Amino acid sequence: MLSGFMPGSAADETAVSPEGRRTLRRSLLARRRALPAEEWARLSLMIRRLLQDSLPRLAALRVGFCWPRDNEPDLRPLIAHWHRQGDPGFMALLPVVVAADCGLAFRAWSPGVAMTTDRYGIPVPASGAPVLPQALLIPVVGFDAAGFRLGYGGGYFDRTLASLRPRPLAIGVGFELSRLASVHPERHDEPLDLIVTEVGIWRCVGSTGSAHRDSG
Repeated sequence: MLSGFMPGSAADETAVSPEGRRTLRRSLLARRRALPAEEWARLSLMIRRLLQDSLPRLAALRVGFCWPRDNEPDLRPLIAHWHRQGDPGFMALLPVVVAADCGLAFRAWSPGVAMTTDRYGIPVPASGAPVLPQALLIPVVGFDAAGFRLGYGGGYFDRTLASLRPRPLAIGVGFELSRLASVHPERHDEPLDLIVTEVGIWRCVGSTGSAHRDSG
């Protein structure tokens, strides 16, 4: 059990203002992009192993994940592994941007499915009916102990979590270098349920700034 996350850097305080959030986002992205390829692969593997070992129930759910960009953790090998396991309840889903001011839609993905790219150049399934996810593996640019994330600034996942009913299990995925003392959440920011990094999985506890290791 952890009483809380370790403090972030002093630069976290710049996230109070909108410009500060943009500055912090650029700094965190630069830090992540600077990861050497071997280190990125090693940390991604550690995260995949934690998800596989600690949250085995995901292999039987409709799970939304993201095609990695900007050195995000690569979850594709784990998703493909769950697909090969063949649990009838499992379905891998990729998010699709419907409109700039809407939540995300999700289409089924499997190895070899026809793909296209969205407005951001991210691979997505070329076609398919929308599917409601039961769990979401959400990349973070930054995160804090209360379960709030700093994303890319588009608000897509916040709108998605606010609109989906039942609300899917929201799991933030990122590296320890993305940890902050506080994201300084805005009114529209939706909290995560769990956060996974290369060192562990934590269950977020409200906005009290505390978190506990999750046993799966």
